[in-house]
Amino acid sequence: MPGVHPSTECPISEGAYLDWTAVFLLLLAGLVLGLLAAFALKFVQAKTSEELLDEMKASFGSLSLEALSKSTEEFLKLAKAKLDSVGDATIKELDVKKGLIDQELKRMTSELDKVATLMKDLEKDRAAKFGELASQLKITSEQTSVLAQTTHTLREALASTKARGQWGERMAEDVLRLAGFIENVNYVKQKVIEGTGSRPDFTFLLPRQLKLNMDVKFPLDNYMKVLEAKSEPEKSKFRSDFLKDVKARIKEVTTRDYINPEQNTVDSVLLFIPNEQIYAFIHEQDGSILDDGIKNGVVFCSPLTLFAVLAVIRKAVDNFSLEQTSNEILSLLGAFKKQWDEFLAKLELVGKRIGDAQREYEALTTTRRRQLERPLNRIEDLRMQRGLPVSGDQDSPSLPASERQGDGNVDTQNSTH
Repeated sequence: MPGVHPSTECPISEGAYLDWTAVFLLLLAGLVLGLLAAFALKFVQAKTSEELLDEMKASFGSLSLEALSKSTEEFLKLAKAKLDSVGDATIKELDVKKGLIDQELKRMTSELDKVATLMKDLEKDRAAKFGELASQLKITSEQTSVLAQTTHTLREALASTKARGQWGERMAEDVLRLAGFIENVNYVKQKVIEGTGSRPDFTFLLPRQLKLNMDVKFPLDNYMKVLEAKSEPEKSKFRSDFLKDVKARIKEVTTRDYINPEQNTVDSVLLFIPNEQIYAFIHEQDGSILDDGIKNGVVFCSPLTLFAVLAVIRKAVDNFSLEQTSNEILSLLGAFKKQWDEFLAKLELVGKRIGDAQREYEALTTTRRRQLERPLNRIEDLRMQRGLPVSGDQDSPSLPASERQGDGNVDTQNSTH
């Protein structure tokens, strides 16, 4: 395109430019050779063929060598100039790239230092965490060992039927205390039933002199054997033995006169199982046992269900106490109403008497007073007319000074006579 430099319109690589230069030089050399051939042809016409041949050889050789020498020299100069320019540009480009590479290396070195620092911090943190974990594992191991020892000790302690009974009673007392029951107020412990010799573990005192007995049972032996059995037949056998133990506890409770109308007891008795797992196991394996117990008046209780039963008992006692208190308050209000009516009657009588006295008082202060004051006023007028002093009150400030002076003159006259 005219007016546009080839380098800006279509960039050409360094190798392609050198190839075009060589082609141009070859064309130039061919043109020179053509001119030499034409000159030689004319020269041949003027001379003989032999001489012409010798001269042509000499002239063509010298011209060829000269043209080749000049072309080679120009080509070398041009190639050297191009190579120098390309070398300078390459060096500059390499310097720029080297600077960029140095900057990238510095950045990468900085990032690697940060990564190394982070790795060191992570290693320290890992070591600290590993130490904490090891410490926690050690504490857990120690606690597990202590728990295992405690479990073993507890199992040995509960191996005794008496110890299991005491432990169950302690569990029941904890539930009672949590429900707000007070011994000898809301319940009594280990009190013998009169006339029977039976002694329930707990007897709850209900309203209207009613009583509710509770026994603590802890069937543990066969339950533990079920848990430790290795085969299904063994589990089945121990499970059957465990359920037989539970049924035996029901029969034992029902034959001890815990339900006795003569002793004013309710028609039910509580059977406390002081372990939620055993209570749930009974319910899961044979729910009919609980139903049979209820038919015989025996209500099974775990620690949670016992708390619910005690809450109902406590509510009933509170309601009964409130009812008794309300009745007593109503009775007192009736007595108060009677006394209040009598008070009002007496108060009305006193009011009448006060009214009569008021009327008598008003009569005395009005009519009787005026009737009594008339002669007194007449007497006083007579005394004033005669100028007589008040007896025993000569210096009374109620008399004028002239009268007090006159009184003095009268006294003087009387003393003179």
